[in-house]
Amino acid sequence: MKEQEVSASRSDMTGRVTAQTSQDSRTASSPVIRLVNVSKSFNDQVVLDGLNLEIPRGKLTTIIGRSGGGKSVLLKHLIGLLRPDEGQVLVEGIDITRLGQRELNEIRKKFAMLFQGAALFDSLSVFENVAFPLREKTKLKDEEITAKVLDCLEQVGLTGMGQKFPSELSGGMRKRAGLARALVLGPEIMLFDEPTTGLDPMLARTIHDLILQTQRRYRFTSVMISHEIPEVFGISDYVAMLLDGKIAEMAPPEQFVRTQNPSIQEFINGGKPVGVAR
Repeated sequence: MKEQEVSASRSDMTGRVTAQTSQDSRTASSPVIRLVNVSKSFNDQVVLDGLNLEIPRGKLTTIIGRSGGGKSVLLKHLIGLLRPDEGQVLVEGIDITRLGQRELNEIRKKFAMLFQGAALFDSLSVFENVAFPLREKTKLKDEEITAKVLDCLEQVGLTGMGQKFPSELSGGMRKRAGLARALVLGPEIMLFDEPTTGLDPMLARTIHDLILQTQRRYRFTSVMISHEIPEVFGISDYVAMLLDGKIAEMAPPEQFVRTQNPSIQEFINGGKPVGVAR
């Protein structure tokens, strides 16, 4: 009788472990963010038109598209800065379009964002800029804050630059400082809004490499808006094209560049129609 009980207990435990493993596997493979039939208009201008998009977990997804085509509008929907006229924005399965401000703020703790201009406080040193989220949102002691800030500055190549002010930094260094501040709270999801805008090609390549290095190290889910073609193909896990308010195609870069969509081919080939010599 006891042997049967032990056997049943082991069987039950094995079943629970298997079920938990299966659930963890589904969670790991499920998209972090899903946009379902999202539409957004400003006055009479349709910007997003029944858009559907899934952001894979732990990957770097880059969204490209024509200037003024709604890429930044799309990015703001992901974090709830804009609400769609129709559709759902699901973050870890929760429709953030239905949340009140308090619940939305809780969801936003998963996110960090690197803005085009880095959005540093001019009156604060680089160290205090990076420390700001820790002072505002945690109860860490000063020595703990110092350790975290110095570690983040080291990760982005700004060791020894903490006492400088934003006005004393180059454009590339400001982007690095902005990235350090975004990383300091350990986000699960990073949003990059045209992170290389205003930089020369060499600096842009450096920032792209830094984004890739930090994403691979921390394994956060990343969504980047970019106009840097073809550079983004070398750092992205997936590329999605926003066209006429919809995601026209999304695929790994090596597949994306072979798309049969003539509008996408024309876009990634610098405006030249398919079949025209460069």
